Amino acid sequence: MHVKIYFEGFNSSMNATVFEMTIPVSVDAAELAGILACPEFLGAWEADGSVVLYWNAQGAKILQQVRSAVGMLGVALAEGNLQFHPVKAQDWNATWAASVQPIRVGRRIGIRPSWATMDMPEDGVELIIDPKQAFGTGHHATTQLILEWLEEFTWVPGMRVLDVGTGSGILAMAALRLGATRALGIDVDITALNCAREYAVVNKVKEGLELYCCQMSALPAQSFDVILANLDRKTILHVCVEFSGMRGPHTELILSGLLEEDESEIVQLLEGLGWVRRGVRRRDGWIAIQLAVASPDSSSSG
Repeated sequence: MHVKIYFEGFNSSMNATVFEMTIPVSVDAAELAGILACPEFLGAWEADGSVVLYWNAQGAKILQQVRSAVGMLGVALAEGNLQFHPVKAQDWNATWAASVQPIRVGRRIGIRPSWATMDMPEDGVELIIDPKQAFGTGHHATTQLILEWLEEFTWVPGMRVLDVGTGSGILAMAALRLGATRALGIDVDITALNCAREYAVVNKVKEGLELYCCQMSALPAQSFDVILANLDRKTILHVCVEFSGMRGPHTELILSGLLEEDESEIVQLLEGLGWVRRGVRRRDGWIAIQLAVASPDSSSSG
């Protein structure tokens, strides 16, 4: 059984009663915890295709928060009554800190929490990411698929990256460490951006990194060499037209946060907007789609 636990400093009395809720979906506990972060939320335990959530309160408002958060991760929660079960608090802090393990993505990229160490290759790119109130700990397949592509991309001096829905900023930071010259990360969540700014300081990548709280539609038309968007299907469908205002003749567009069944719809729509599919990466039912700007005589990639 693979278990991960993520808690943000739960210091209540060991005799306190907390409320446990099990949701039968396979999502990354750290990503879900980042969305649910609020005074009532204590943490999440991930095991055997389910996530167990812990709260210091219960009620209809929390139930709605959970449904909304799971939906943001691209998973539809089946209709039915989510239930709270009272349990006694445990010493979760030590368990949480000990269980968040460093991970290797691709050959060169290593991601670890600040309290852990890991062996890295001589040309390795190490990022320190503590689970906080932002998307992008590096543990989820959607993030890893883009990181692997960034590692394999041929970077040349002067390249600019746009990271839409930057969350923790992990993708923008990785791009800079791998060879991009400048990266712009945008998000509508100011809490996530504050986390991203903290990560940028810890990882010493403030140079070349800009972080703005805004919609993509608020940006002036300009060209980026690489556009990254680790979003859900609904959001990508909503903003896909705006990618065209951010591209040059050789722009690469990488989309993730999508399920395998989303591929046909997303590709068909973007091909109609002047993009052509170059490749698809798959993992655990999730996909990342690589697209490029179609030349005038390009035919559909199918």
